[in-house]
Amino acid sequence: MTHHVETSYAVNCSILLTELPLLDRAQAARDAGFTAVEFWWPFATSTPDPAEVDAFEASLRDAGVRLTGLNFNAGDMPGGERGLVSLPGRAGEFVANLDVVAGIGERTGCKAFNALYGLRDDAYSPEEQDAHAVEMLRKAADAVAPIGGTVLLEPVSGAEGYPLRTAADALAVIEQVGRDNVKLLADFFHLAANGDDVAKVIEEHAGEFGHVQIADFPGRGAPGTADLPLGQWIECSRELGYEGWVGLEYKQADEPFAFVGKSILPGI
Repeated sequence: MTHHVETSYAVNCSILLTELPLLDRAQAARDAGFTAVEFWWPFATSTPDPAEVDAFEASLRDAGVRLTGLNFNAGDMPGGERGLVSLPGRAGEFVANLDVVAGIGERTGCKAFNALYGLRDDAYSPEEQDAHAVEMLRKAADAVAPIGGTVLLEPVSGAEGYPLRTAADALAVIEQVGRDNVKLLADFFHLAANGDDVAKVIEEHAGEFGHVQIADFPGRGAPGTADLPLGQWIECSRELGYEGWVGLEYKQADEPFAFVGKSILPGI
């Protein structure tokens, strides 16, 4: 049964629907009733063959869905890497990716781009990495500014050596960057997993969130499978001024959208 889903939710097709080939996932999301999707970086390198990019964009158009979020190249995610932003030795890869990302954004209408910070690297001091990250985030912000794009900075859980764990960690970097179009990605799962006070983060910062993503905790399953008051947090974020999309970024192989129509989330 296909439900019509309110247009404020986007399916993250890099963590959901992964049993399908990449180019079939947008259509699967549409078939489930969603009109928006987001992806991590869906290519193996920072500068994929243009034909690969064309095929990816065509899969979105053919499915009739909007691309509402895209990661910059974050390195080898399955191998444990979590971003290139703070890695001086990977600067060439990150910078080469900027025009490719901005081009996809321009052609698809995507405006939100997640720049994963990267792990600590023993070859550099934390101070060197953080200074480099600020420089790279400014470059990213400037690259997507002409298309009205926003660079997102995300606290992440479960990755030893990833220094941005709380909303405050990310907001401190954003303040250093000093660009209006660099904003917090509030992933309620990661914040809860790291012990942040999510309700307080929402109360103090919801109006300036760049994006919201959700999964339940513990387990990172679908909403309603664990303990987080996700519906309440989304409603509160809306009341306090968050007007953007909510990315569904959870792990659920069997019946991933079983919660739809069960009043677990507002408007879904």
